[in-house]
Amino acid sequence: MKISTKGRYALRVMVDLALNDNGQYISLNDIAKRQGISNKYLEQIIAMLNKKGYLLAARGISGGYKLAKEPKMYKVGDILRATEGSLKPIYCLEEDKSCDRRDICKTHDFWQGLDDVINNYVDSKTLEDLIK
Repeated sequence: MKISTKGRYALRVMVDLALNDNGQYISLNDIAKRQGISNKYLEQIIAMLNKKGYLLAARGISGGYKLAKEPKMYKVGDILRATEGSLKPIYCLEEDKSCDRRDICKTHDFWQGLDDVINNYVDSKTLEDLIK
């Protein structure tokens, strides 16, 4: 499993918003400059996070973005899933997929165990943990 740039950048954006929170909205340009991400790509990531309700947005001259909740309320796993979708290490573990070999597969339990470890880890960390 590899986390794409969208997932990595989403975490960076959320950390940036948490670290630079002064009660005001933070402009897309400011985030982009600090994080070295193009405005166009950042807009895509912000849209994904905003759709999940992770951000508050304001338009206008003093507009921008800020976290909708306290950093301790965001699990890293949820942020990654917002941009990556599933974090499953293999296709046959997807909930909407069935595997004809599941009952006889000697490696299924291994992959399920890896999936459990990944999800337990990313869900045990919060945005607050990352900014400390």
